[in-house]
Amino acid sequence: MKISDISPDQVVYWQWGPVVISATLAFTWGVMVLLVLGSWLVTRKLSQEETRIPRWQNLLEILVGGIREQIREASQSKPDPFVPFIGTLFLFIATSNVLLIVPGFEPPTASLSTTAALAGCVFFAVPIYGISQRGAAGYLRQYIEPTPFMLPFNIIGELSRTLALAVRLFGNIMSGVKITAILLAVIPFLFPAVMNVLGLLTGLIQAYIFAILAMVYIASANRSMRKSKRKGETKNG
Repeated sequence: MKISDISPDQVVYWQWGPVVISATLAFTWGVMVLLVLGSWLVTRKLSQEETRIPRWQNLLEILVGGIREQIREASQSKPDPFVPFIGTLFLFIATSNVLLIVPGFEPPTASLSTTAALAGCVFFAVPIYGISQRGAAGYLRQYIEPTPFMLPFNIIGELSRTLALAVRLFGNIMSGVKITAILLAVIPFLFPAVMNVLGLLTGLIQAYIFAILAMVYIASANRSMRKSKRKGETKNG
């Protein structure tokens, strides 16, 4: 990507009329194919015998176990309902950021359209999980608590945190790509390599932060429901 490019959306590989295949689209699908293929290869020969567990299965169990533990700590509840969604978010973002070291790879997370789509998934996941746990009436009631006058502010809060998720991830990844590109043009050997290593670390941290914030947003709705139940039980008691 050229230094003058703002995002991989501007890198167009093929166009036919309104149909455009940009670097963002191409590498997003590439990451998805890599994750699906990798998951199939790792899980096709699972073993329950401790003495014959393949190394890739062992790595997968450590990864899934770590994700489950982080979800449990963030939500203070059983992680099983949240693992597929939060785990997928983390793996997609982490893989996209780690592959930055591959020459020619344009991380789709450096595109605002990708980060906005990921934040949009979180935006819709919050009410889906909230309604499944609390029911539609119980979930929607939180928007008029403690008073109906808070309705517009609560709605603005939902929209603003979605925007913050998208902009935070986009800004961090895009800025890392730009700094590396500039340094590569100025000092073409040692320093960009160091920046790539730091970029990998930053990318993994950003994937972790995005997934944890998504889990916190989802869990906060469920916690407010549990608090309401406890208050009701106290009044009845």
